[in-house]
Amino acid sequence: MPAADPRTDAERNSIVIESSIRTDQDRRMDAARHPAEFLPFTKVKPGMQVLDVSAGAGYTSQLLALAVGPTGTVWAQREQIGAALAKRLSDHPQSNLVVVIRPFEDPVPDQAPKLDLITLILNYHDITYLPVDRAKMNQRLFAALKPGGHFVVIDHSAKTGADIGVGKTLHRIDQDIVLAEVRKAGFVLESESDFLRDPADTREESSGDAKIPTDKFALRFVKP
Repeated sequence: MPAADPRTDAERNSIVIESSIRTDQDRRMDAARHPAEFLPFTKVKPGMQVLDVSAGAGYTSQLLALAVGPTGTVWAQREQIGAALAKRLSDHPQSNLVVVIRPFEDPVPDQAPKLDLITLILNYHDITYLPVDRAKMNQRLFAALKPGGHFVVIDHSAKTGADIGVGKTLHRIDQDIVLAEVRKAGFVLESESDFLRDPADTREESSGDAKIPTDKFALRFVKP
């Protein structure tokens, strides 16, 4: 893959963000999700093969599908398809955005080649209180990536040292738990970013009830 040109990447990402197929709700969410910082942090490029784990309503999946372009593919994984994601794809079908209904412990579609990028955005904490073997999930994700491929995890920050149980009560997670679990699968932390940090967040309220943007950590792991 050619060396990155920051100016070219920024121009390409701007076109992605301004795409007419993105919804008004997406654009409102942009203020809190910072796609202009998110896209370069993931190192997504045209032609990449990408898996978005726990795709939700498809905000991230569609953004990544626009970024990889017609020569790439994004698989949007869910355990069952939701109404919001179904409507998104019905309103603006994209041949390179494919929904896959698979369990978290084995979220990688059978037909996928080795992947360049995997994302798990704002949902690792939810998986902690589901009957999911996270070690098995992370090992499966590690195996699915090419050497040099990336795994990006972003989530709502819990207080340092917080028990994993706050995943269910506050819908947050201590980033040290994510670091330990993901590293155990063989990943190496390559970078972390503060583009979603908010020091005004006390981390005491549920992320769903927060009156201000939550403090969020952003971690990018690499498969050696």
